[in-house]
Amino acid sequence: MSEQTSNLISITIDGQEISVEPGTLVIRAAEQLGITIPRFCEHPLLDPVAACRQCLVDVEGARKPEAACALAARPGLVVRTQHTSEFAAQMQADVMELILVNHPLDCPQCDKGGECPLQDQALKHGHPDTRMAERKSTHAKAMPISPLIKLDRERCVLCARCTRFSKQISGDAFIELMERGALEQVGIYEDQPYESYFSGNVTQICPVGALTATTYRFGARPFDIKRMPGIGYHDASGSNIRADVRRGVIQRVMARTNLSVNDAWIDDATRFGFAFIQSDERLVSPLAKVGDTLSATTWKETIQDVATLLNQTPSERIGVLAGDLITDEDAYAVSRFARDVLGTDNVDFRAIPTQEELVELPTLLGVEQATNADIDGASCVVVTGIEPHEENPALFLRLRKHWRKRGLKIVVIGPVLGRLAEIAWQWIPTDAGEERDVLYTLADSSDQRLAPVFDGMGDNLVVLAGERIAQSPGAFKAARHLAGVKNGRFAWIPRHAGTRGALEAGLLPGVLPGGRPLTEPGPVAQMWSRVPTKTGKDTRQMLEAAANGELDVLFLVGADPMVSVGDPELVAKALNTATVITTGVLRNTSVLASSYVFPAAAPTERVGSYTNWEGRRQSWPQVTGAVGSVLPEWDIVRQLSKAMDRDLGWQTANDVRREAAVLMGDTSAAAPSAATGSSPTDTSAGQGLKSIVVHQLLEPQALLTDAHELLAAGPGARIWIHPQDAKDISDGQAVRVSCPTGTVPLTATITEAIKPNHVVIARSALADLGSGWRKVTVSGSKES
Repeated sequence: MSEQTSNLISITIDGQEISVEPGTLVIRAAEQLGITIPRFCEHPLLDPVAACRQCLVDVEGARKPEAACALAARPGLVVRTQHTSEFAAQMQADVMELILVNHPLDCPQCDKGGECPLQDQALKHGHPDTRMAERKSTHAKAMPISPLIKLDRERCVLCARCTRFSKQISGDAFIELMERGALEQVGIYEDQPYESYFSGNVTQICPVGALTATTYRFGARPFDIKRMPGIGYHDASGSNIRADVRRGVIQRVMARTNLSVNDAWIDDATRFGFAFIQSDERLVSPLAKVGDTLSATTWKETIQDVATLLNQTPSERIGVLAGDLITDEDAYAVSRFARDVLGTDNVDFRAIPTQEELVELPTLLGVEQATNADIDGASCVVVTGIEPHEENPALFLRLRKHWRKRGLKIVVIGPVLGRLAEIAWQWIPTDAGEERDVLYTLADSSDQRLAPVFDGMGDNLVVLAGERIAQSPGAFKAARHLAGVKNGRFAWIPRHAGTRGALEAGLLPGVLPGGRPLTEPGPVAQMWSRVPTKTGKDTRQMLEAAANGELDVLFLVGADPMVSVGDPELVAKALNTATVITTGVLRNTSVLASSYVFPAAAPTERVGSYTNWEGRRQSWPQVTGAVGSVLPEWDIVRQLSKAMDRDLGWQTANDVRREAAVLMGDTSAAAPSAATGSSPTDTSAGQGLKSIVVHQLLEPQALLTDAHELLAAGPGARIWIHPQDAKDISDGQAVRVSCPTGTVPLTATITEAIKPNHVVIARSALADLGSGWRKVTVSGSKES
């Protein structure tokens, strides 16, 4: 008998004996037997509270009924549920009667109608008639507790799911049960509005129609919608979602439970950020520039004109820049199109590239990276180069969960602590660009000042490095070295959904699918007709070459360098000098500078797959019909290839996926790129505070186009300033951020979770600040 089996105890539920681990809740044990006990307050990912009492059961030897959601299994426990005990059934019916005393019973107009646990359980477990003839209590209807959430207080059954989620899961305790007794109700603090990146989860777990989303109210009925599975496209977490579609239009997005990825939660950008799909800014037909004006044209004409242009342009004078929303299929198709059809290695998916990434990123595909499962079992997690709350909210929730439940030790290295201030065990602040030395010191255990960190690392260390780590010379390699020396696991956490797939597809100069170097193509050379022999240029080098007239054509595949690169002067000159071909979902500044534009399908308008930061590839079906005559990027390059007399042999996304599966992913052939890339700009010289650019979750950006309620609920584009540097600037004050190449208005957040002499700037500010953003001054603050 194994040790695990010997630790089990036996209990009996409705005459059926079951062996469970000590401490297992009766409501969970019953589910294992296929016995459903009604409940409202109980949620498998929240701590038990036994607030609603709907799950009362008859326990042998007990003087009164007990709540199954808070009753832990003990040896010899005998429980009878409503199925075998009239007493338990009567108790549950009586509780239901009390719950309905003040409930308005407005099911026909309630958004929860048709998918409401209260409806279902009242019919199944309640009394057939009511004895309550008194007037019900009322409240002012639909109290807004945020731009995204409305509260109908009279529907609330005081289950405390929303308040427990906010305290236990997200850590945003801005919603609370107010008053006592008959006056108790859910409310928010007068001086603290309900601000949370995870607020939409409370509407999903609310068992009645008390908390509803303003974007969905009165929009559809459960019987009128089609539920389609999907994968989140706002970050690299790979969150599992469900899109509810009515007449071809997405009405809402819900979380799907996947304990290995996102548990049962999603952030508000993932939940509410789908309005861009139906936006008036959508590209719906091909465009071609006539004079200075982009005019609608046909697919046939545009494909033929672009194919002729590409055939006439020498391959070394063509550059391909990939964006962050393209799927794995798109990424592979673009990689093959550039190398096999165009014959160029001028390919890059990075907005602000560095040489170190060309060395480190390809070799990540040759080793097994850390995963969520490794975090689940880690004793210590080192975080550097990423602000999870802003850049990967699902990762933030996972770190917080293990900090709260088992005291996970989280060590943050770098100039920014951010929202990890609540849960970090140690913060080792460094200047921007100087993380390398601390990481090597931790690896060598040579600094006694850091002894507590060494002692806390334990046997199961995980090192998580974000994209920003590449801007710190040597830090990427140092972070991997730390994980290796401590027998830990390392993971690179990109910001965007399509980034890991772009890496695996080889959208880097000098790199082929699977991280293979251009000089050793292996099976790539066997499957493709040709592979370039000359290593290409990275993003900045391509833009500089285009600006200098050394590149004739720039092909932007879902990319908007005017926003992402952080050097609008260079990008504008490059786009105005070269002939620009663009595929995209929305109109943007790069589209307006293009000569040819292909409208691309949004993620929900096509089948596809994303590979999340763990390396977990997840696919989804087509959710909605296409807006206009849009196509996925893989199909666009397929048609261009045929027009250039090169048939790639694909007809469907599955054809691309099958071919890509042979070449993409982890391989022992992965090796550093031989290309010469850009280097980080030195931030030590010049006037001003050192700037760190962070992609804020709810800042104005393309994927949040027309998501008005969502943006109103967010903090807005901000700059984080240490109190030492703020001087007379107060928290929430509007300030002007200036550098030699631009000025932008932002809102100040005064916080000690950032190193003095540094500021964090929202990524959306880059286009206005220009190339000088690495050192800025803030009106009224210290100037170094």
